[in-house]
Amino acid sequence: MPHYRAVADAVAADITAGKMKPGMRLPPQRTFAYERGIAVSTASRVYTELIRRGLVIGEVGRGTFVRAPETLRASISGEAADASIDMQIATALSLEQAALLAPALKQLSGPAALYGAFDALGPLGPIGAGEIVARFLRRKRWSPDRDGVLFTSGGRQAVAAVVAGLCKPGDRIGVEPLTYPSVMRTAAQLGLHLMPLAMDSEGIDEAVLSKMHRAKPLTAIYIQPSIHNPLGASMSPERREAVAQALKKLGIACIEDGAFAFLSDATPLAAYAPEHVIYVESLQKRIAPGVGLGLVIAPLHLKDRIAAAMRGGGWVASTLSMRLGLAWIEDGTAAHVAKLKREDARVRQQLASKILAGARISADNSAFYLWLNLPESWRADMFVAAAAVRGVAITPASAFALTPGHAPNAVRIAISAPPMQKLERGLLTIRTLLASSPSDAAME
Repeated sequence: MPHYRAVADAVAADITAGKMKPGMRLPPQRTFAYERGIAVSTASRVYTELIRRGLVIGEVGRGTFVRAPETLRASISGEAADASIDMQIATALSLEQAALLAPALKQLSGPAALYGAFDALGPLGPIGAGEIVARFLRRKRWSPDRDGVLFTSGGRQAVAAVVAGLCKPGDRIGVEPLTYPSVMRTAAQLGLHLMPLAMDSEGIDEAVLSKMHRAKPLTAIYIQPSIHNPLGASMSPERREAVAQALKKLGIACIEDGAFAFLSDATPLAAYAPEHVIYVESLQKRIAPGVGLGLVIAPLHLKDRIAAAMRGGGWVASTLSMRLGLAWIEDGTAAHVAKLKREDARVRQQLASKILAGARISADNSAFYLWLNLPESWRADMFVAAAAVRGVAITPASAFALTPGHAPNAVRIAISAPPMQKLERGLLTIRTLLASSPSDAAME
């Protein structure tokens, strides 16, 4: 019986030679095994190997398909495509907002102020910083503990520091099946196992969490309860309470990523289980992508472990970033800019809803992005490649999928960054593609 790699090499050769065209569906694994005279378990390893090589992609409930040509995928594989209309990155900044941020820079223009901003500070920041941040993040039911505030050099660094502080190699972390890609990279670097927690329209629930933990204990979970990226879903207060009770009962730590929570009025999960939830967010979404300042609100019994991980990983924010961020928070600029972004996001969602009327869209009306489920005629990989050829960069569901090669047939469309005129053109391009088929939308 041939080795699975030899079979994978043969299929790869057919794909490279063009005998198996992009978008072509591979037979079910049992059929493939019968046709090749191999065991079903070997066929499964062949498909896994082809997925690993990036030659095919699996879609939940639909099968396995040959991916778009490498020359086209290369333009969409990075964080930002080289496209005239970038609808991959979910950030926002306007000249009006930049003008509001300028005065804080002037405050640091004097030699004495600048000298202080170039000094070295640790994760706790300058004296009084915890109180400023705690007051800023306060919600109706949530008053963060000022003594639990830590500063990192960004949102990704905040997540990485918390994960590193809580876990050791080999530990299991529960995450949503579609999640923030940086978490997957961090887990791989730290030798952690990410376990998918099934979601419904609100996110994970307490039953799923309990079942997973009892099967084999979890050290922590990482979730996005407010305006989930990429799905846009949010937990109801009742769901938050139920999940919080499960965390307390099971003794599990939860990393709550609030990157987009400022676009929502929801009370953070941290308010429901403050001793079990570590809240993280950054000013990169609230203010501007170039602001290198992440915020961590940690329970006091975990604070030192996380702070130590920050120092060890080099994830502590620069003093200059701390000073600027705190100045924008303290004088009300951060809140004002966030309000403008939220209003702008609503206008953009309305435009998207109008142009893509009839499409299968999921979105929060204040989110920076929307989730588009594609029609049967399109594969996500092919759709993204076709859009890229037309100068529009969007992100396939596979970029967020925890299990390689198993993603919904969907794309995320970030609508926050392009100027309105470009956004409209980009959405119209997507609408045109949706109305066509892959054969009509020639990509070469």
